[in-house]
Amino acid sequence: MKKLYLILLMVAGFSLQAQQVKRVCATDKVMARFFAKNPQAKLQEADLREFLINNDYKTQKKKAVVTIPVVVHVLYKTAQQNISDAQILSQITALNQDFRKQNTDFNSVVPAAFQPNAADLELAFCMATKDPNGNPTTGIERKSVSSSFVLGNSYYTSSGLAAWDPTKYLNIWVGFFDGLDSQGEPWEGTLGFAYLPSAAGMPIDGLVIGCFNMGTVGALWQGYDLGRTATHEIGHYFGLNHIWGNTGVCGTTGGSDGCADTPATTGPYYEQDNPVFPDNQYTCTPSTNGAMFMNYMDYVADYQMAMFTNDQKTITSNTMIGPRASLLNANGCSLLSVNETEKVGAINIFPNPTTQYISIASPLTKISEVEIFSSEGRLVKKAFIKNETDKIDVKDFASGVYYVRTYNGKDFIKSMKFIKK
Repeated sequence: MKKLYLILLMVAGFSLQAQQVKRVCATDKVMARFFAKNPQAKLQEADLREFLINNDYKTQKKKAVVTIPVVVHVLYKTAQQNISDAQILSQITALNQDFRKQNTDFNSVVPAAFQPNAADLELAFCMATKDPNGNPTTGIERKSVSSSFVLGNSYYTSSGLAAWDPTKYLNIWVGFFDGLDSQGEPWEGTLGFAYLPSAAGMPIDGLVIGCFNMGTVGALWQGYDLGRTATHEIGHYFGLNHIWGNTGVCGTTGGSDGCADTPATTGPYYEQDNPVFPDNQYTCTPSTNGAMFMNYMDYVADYQMAMFTNDQKTITSNTMIGPRASLLNANGCSLLSVNETEKVGAINIFPNPTTQYISIASPLTKISEVEIFSSEGRLVKKAFIKNETDKIDVKDFASGVYYVRTYNGKDFIKSMKFIKK
């Protein structure tokens, strides 16, 4: 009985802490530091962002649900942080409901005025059934870490657990946020973060999430117990920004998420703001419907968010035919059989148009070599590529139209074109 009382007391402590601390997503922070360490990636970000927002994916993608293989790395200091398989699987269920617009709270949380904007992102998630070597797996691995381990700094290192091939799996690291980050700022209060597609394929790539806001069962913080932290962060993984953009400065590029159907705001809505539709507390332009604070990419509590939009679907779909296309041929989940015409049709150049680089997304057909020709038919560059994250530098090319021929060894695969701005 005494033991049960102590457990209940600890659970109550989690609820109290969640109520006192505002929801914090660290994606903006980790991306700012990523770009500071990778200035070339920062230069390339504008081209990629334009592609994700403006490319017409509907002309390049057949209607089909894409299944993403997931591996979960549990890093724990205490038995309570070593969350159960059931808790992990409850998160996968929540992701599948949220990304497919099958969440049962959709009609009760999303006002009728915003329901036409809501989208099924046609993304589904499954636990990996094969590891990178082709061996059977549950898709879950666990490691006891030292008391001095700092999740936000070291999750992917040898003191944590290294990512499984991030071009083939969505890696999720679960642990407890404490300690200081590389700039001496506390991780406490962080619920999670995920890297945007600019970091696709790197060892850091994936989702890092707190163990007390992962899933829908187990010891969870009150208000963060519906799995929406992971929904929010994986939205970032597929290219979505916060509703208020990077800066929250109205009328600027940095103050927009690139989605016309998410009303611009000056910053996040928190649970503590007690938003009630229609709410114009933080809207850039007050309107009849106010802010879309119930969008998964805002900061409200789990029970207050319930939708993605059609413009957000454009971004996530372009991510899947661009920087994360390699997930389509991942060995963690089975693929439907496709014919050779469909395989060739899935090949895509991104970003297009571009100023800095191009990549070749070829998820269903192996491509090893690329030739680039000017509009006059002159060969200007050859490149060897391994996967969709490889970038071919074109920043010194003159403005104009260029043609690309792709090969697998000596076999010609497909010809395409791109525009160099």
